[in-house]
Amino acid sequence: MNPLTVPLPQTLRYQLEMLAQREGVSLDQYILYALARQVSFAYTITERTDAAQQRVEFTALLQSLGHASDDDIQTALAERTPVAPARDVSPETLARVRERIATATGRAG
Repeated sequence: MNPLTVPLPQTLRYQLEMLAQREGVSLDQYILYALARQVSFAYTITERTDAAQQRVEFTALLQSLGHASDDDIQTALAERTPVAPARDVSPETLARVRERIATATGRAG
């Protein structure tokens, strides 16, 4: 995390300290929570209703990606460098992902 110094009016600091104490957390934790909550309120997802425009953009994206044969794809997959899964991924989740990949590539077994 990056530290940030913000001058606060004494009354605001006092109010924040009281709220943090009521929640049983530190002042820093409470301020972080309050800021994250405020930012989440500002974040909105807009629905895309123009399906025709979305289709055009998707087609353009596919064309910009180019075309690869199945052999090219298999060669690229075989040459990739294996990496360890993230530490917070459970073994069950990892097994399900591997199963989906195997099914999608026709190598279920």
